[in-house]
Amino acid sequence: MTEQIKTDICIIGAGPVGLFTVFEAGLLKLRCHLIDALPQVGGQLSEIYPHKPIYDIPGYPAINAQELVENLLEQIAPFKPGFTLGERVEGLEKQTDGSYLVSGHDGTVIHAAVVAIAGGLGSFEPRKPEVKNLELFEGKGVNYMVKDPELFRGKRIVLAGGGDSALDWTVFLSEVASKVTLIHRSDSFRGAPDSAEKVFELASSGKIDLLLKSNLLSIEGNDHLQYVNVQGSDQSLIKLEADYLIPLFGLSPKLGPIADWGLAIEKSAVVVNTVDYSTNVERIYAVGDINSYPGKLKLILCGFHEAALMVQSAFKYVYPDQKLSFKYTTVNGVNAF
Repeated sequence: MTEQIKTDICIIGAGPVGLFTVFEAGLLKLRCHLIDALPQVGGQLSEIYPHKPIYDIPGYPAINAQELVENLLEQIAPFKPGFTLGERVEGLEKQTDGSYLVSGHDGTVIHAAVVAIAGGLGSFEPRKPEVKNLELFEGKGVNYMVKDPELFRGKRIVLAGGGDSALDWTVFLSEVASKVTLIHRSDSFRGAPDSAEKVFELASSGKIDLLLKSNLLSIEGNDHLQYVNVQGSDQSLIKLEADYLIPLFGLSPKLGPIADWGLAIEKSAVVVNTVDYSTNVERIYAVGDINSYPGKLKLILCGFHEAALMVQSAFKYVYPDQKLSFKYTTVNGVNAF
């Protein structure tokens, strides 16, 4: 029989919000164990864009995604959280005392008083545009994420998309690649206005090429990508020489087994009560990008706020006979177990 891992809170997802949940829980003497299908901590930050700069973390004008993950790990180290990585959550079984057994596909079983879902977008895969020959060149010039910017140093890069990732990587790679072209089907962007302004400035100064109201058509090459064919704003065919194409059209979220747990689901997200980010199932909470409520903003800092309130509520299930007394860390410091 598999030995159970016993903890106070089982956190599903080891991304930035899951990691910060450990810190907030630790301040209340709540132990945490995290389980994540990815082989390393950091969630999307480490898996998809570890070198991408993030601009909306308080106190940091800019911080690379991987650096943020490393800082969070340092911050939670005193609380000694447990980790099960590279294992997908498969089952949830409620016990007679209200606690849960959370099981992974490799046989790990975690016994916790509370479950906190911090799985970002859930299981995810990149949205692929309808482009002729696209899949033929995956791994041969077509990349759906930027893991190592040095791969693109001195190369001719074509990016496509109109969200934050497309804008941020266009700005970043303009200092790395020999040539950067951004293609977008509209003449306005969905991403942050500040990032869009930077892209327009780069285009006006000639540092990048910007093709608006344009669409990807097809790609060509021999053993590696050589050309990207684009339909321009005037319906003309534009043939771009390229070493890499990076389509950034977002991620397709998949909740996986979580969708079968009786949780209220809305547009592939878990509905929560904003009083404490609890779900409709007792002792199960959801924080970060995976949850949904009126006015929801999918920002890391919003996930941090949600985690802070969530653990205050979770306290009563772990210590039902104790009264919670909130204390400022500036006065009491950070006291580990």
